[in-house]
Amino acid sequence: MATLVWFKRDLRLADHPALANACRSGAIIPLYVFEPDYWRLEDSSGRQFHFLRQSVLDLRGALRARGMDLVVRTGDVVDVLSRLEARTGFDRMTSHEETGNAWTYARDRRVAAWARDRGVTWQEFAQCGVVRRLAGRDAWGEQRHRFMSTPVLPVPHSMTAVITSSDPVPDLCTPDPLTTPQTGGRTAGLQVLYSFLTERGAQYRSSMSSPLTGARACSRLSPHLAFGTLSVREVVQATAARQQEGPPGVSGWHGSLRSFQSRLAWRDHFIQKLEDEPGIEHHPMHRAYAGLRPSVPDAARLDAWRKGETGVPFVDACMRSLHATGWINFRMRAMLTSFAAYHLWLDWRAPGLHLARMFTDYEPGIHWSQIQMQSGTTGINTPRIYNPVKQGGDQDPEGIFTRRWLPELADVPDRHLQAPWLWDGAGRLLDRAYPAPLVDLDKAGRAARDRIWALRRAPGVRDETARVIHRHASRKDQSGLFVNDRAPARKRRKASVDPAQLSFDL
Repeated sequence: MATLVWFKRDLRLADHPALANACRSGAIIPLYVFEPDYWRLEDSSGRQFHFLRQSVLDLRGALRARGMDLVVRTGDVVDVLSRLEARTGFDRMTSHEETGNAWTYARDRRVAAWARDRGVTWQEFAQCGVVRRLAGRDAWGEQRHRFMSTPVLPVPHSMTAVITSSDPVPDLCTPDPLTTPQTGGRTAGLQVLYSFLTERGAQYRSSMSSPLTGARACSRLSPHLAFGTLSVREVVQATAARQQEGPPGVSGWHGSLRSFQSRLAWRDHFIQKLEDEPGIEHHPMHRAYAGLRPSVPDAARLDAWRKGETGVPFVDACMRSLHATGWINFRMRAMLTSFAAYHLWLDWRAPGLHLARMFTDYEPGIHWSQIQMQSGTTGINTPRIYNPVKQGGDQDPEGIFTRRWLPELADVPDRHLQAPWLWDGAGRLLDRAYPAPLVDLDKAGRAARDRIWALRRAPGVRDETARVIHRHASRKDQSGLFVNDRAPARKRRKASVDPAQLSFDL
């Protein structure tokens, strides 16, 4: 009897443990279900759907090249499985473990209940370093290392698929009009990986922090990892092979590839947090921070931040760039979150949902862990309040990026570009519809810092901090990689990776 292979965020044939296992048992039913209810959620968007749709079509093409086809259905997964089970009689299904948002978690629980009721065996497999039902963080690094060290699985040599009907591939979301959208699908993903490891990656370490240089120097693999057109394991091993063979004699390669490997490890580390505690999508990781900020955000401030109209040029330029491209480098993601949380004093949830929609590479585990980290609600990380004027001067010293996205500031002299309110011609900007800053940056930053530290010193907070450390803080793994995201700042400077610089966009 055939085994149903349920593809989710694993849209590839290579290094696919669930597919490999199913093929060893005989014929398969390769299934992808487009779920309309998911694409109505607050954290989904047209840019994500467009990338997904391309990836599904690429997967279908790969199967057709091997003489079979992907079964595509649209609807509720349980309804789809019920109809397929009645038609084909399958009694076994495989898939990968998914660490998604609350909606996918609830959906998987419904699928598990359906499988038990129907007598269908559902076997789930790990596809990255995230460990389901992890007993504790002490040995997590070792477990991830073992997984990443096992051989990459080839595309199964022998695949036989059951022929059954498909629905048309739907258009559930209107594509966002992006200026430079990334192309979905494994074919595109392999090209991006190759270009990074042979050319673009040389300056990864030195160029990732600027939105001007990061668009090319960063790997740009994040959406391919988020939707599974590439596996983390094959990227880890391809990078290791590149390290061993020694890239061409261009300065920067050694440190860049080492830094990239560290960030691939951090990727799994942060997804593990959501796997261990799914509720952090909705409540503060450290419960003492509930109620720190108003639960209903200031509508005018939130709207200005969303539109890139805060009156703080570098913040606005980064937001407008993100809207137009679907991507921005990590430091700027952190700055956007920090500005919303500290300077505008907005609760992390509403800004987090907006950024989730804007990121083509939205990965719930990384996203919500990082939103909380950059908003100061984990209780174990040193609050990082970015100064957007300084960031603009450091990361866009000639103002090229800022002026590209804020043409209203074309006439502002370089020395005042990141703080145009100090320019004697600032009044003219209002005529061009560029606003004065929403807040006094210095005063708002100091007030936020005082509130955060007052809470951290409050009675009874330490017990909850100990719980968060036990459950979520990382450890030092066997390879000696320093992965302790609660270390004091003086120790982090000596570490191989500063968690606050985690490039979750890779």
